[in-house]
Amino acid sequence: MDTQGTDFSTRGAYVTGAEYTRDTNYIETRITRDGADGYPVQAGRYRLVVARACPWAHRSTIVRRLLGLEEAISIGVCGPTHDVRSWTFDLDPGGVDPVLGMERLQEAYFRSTPNYPRGITVPALVDVPSGAVVTNNFPQMTLDFSTEWTAFHRDGAPELYPEALRGEIDAVNKRVFTEVNNGVYRCGFAGSQAAYDAAYDRLFTALDWLEERLAAQRYLVGETITEADVRLFTTLVRFDAVYHGHFKCNRNKLTEMPVLWAYARDLFQTPGFGDTVDFEQIKKHYYVVHEDLNPTQIVPKGPGTSGWLTPHGRDALGGRPFGRGTAPTRPVDA
Repeated sequence: MDTQGTDFSTRGAYVTGAEYTRDTNYIETRITRDGADGYPVQAGRYRLVVARACPWAHRSTIVRRLLGLEEAISIGVCGPTHDVRSWTFDLDPGGVDPVLGMERLQEAYFRSTPNYPRGITVPALVDVPSGAVVTNNFPQMTLDFSTEWTAFHRDGAPELYPEALRGEIDAVNKRVFTEVNNGVYRCGFAGSQAAYDAAYDRLFTALDWLEERLAAQRYLVGETITEADVRLFTTLVRFDAVYHGHFKCNRNKLTEMPVLWAYARDLFQTPGFGDTVDFEQIKKHYYVVHEDLNPTQIVPKGPGTSGWLTPHGRDALGGRPFGRGTAPTRPVDA
């Protein structure tokens, strides 16, 4: 297949004809309590490598923080831009991750699979003793944080993937991924007018569905924050800053969709969500790395972000953000 090697947030995406298609072949090794794949849950053994700019990695930082896994799973943060080879640790002194001793995430992929042929993507869980990537399967990764790492959850950690709601969460997640998380990319990287038009219509049909669904309920599934809310939030928080203009998702802004805008503000103001957002790194990534879409690499100054802290009124719908649990209070490390 023909890979797009210049933007690893597209996760090895490719174009079939004029339509953007995402490569969903991941390193599917799992870290589990029983260690069935050779990697048992063990505090301090693994390092979560992310970039604050990337929406797929952002999910893992939110879930790690909500569950209180900071002491069990350390974090390495790449800079917002990269070259065709790899994400790099240019935010660290000397450009080297202090735990892995690497300049490039590519090194960890090559230790797992020499000359790894797919995109060097974040998030990635790296086995610190060997320096090899264990998995970059980001959808499974956060579910495993909820279900396999329970021994290391903080007191008061919320249930993000409650067993009784998993069927509904999975169904919502599937539509949100296909039509929204990936839908903005289908618009941005469409190779023809027809492909773009179709992607645009699908995206806004799904956003209208979400606007209607969330009009009478505070969260996507049930009365508390779940994995479904995490997955939707990371796209919504980037919508006006990046996707509306850069990816031509411009029927309207998030701020012009009253229900989704209030919902997104509610989550943003919830510990674990807004405190893991870095708008400057988000914008720098998309506008600098995507030279084909933005050849000047000029990064826009706007939009303003003060609106994210305005009252949202969503608490009138009831619900309890953390269920029987409590908000995280530990200082943010990513």
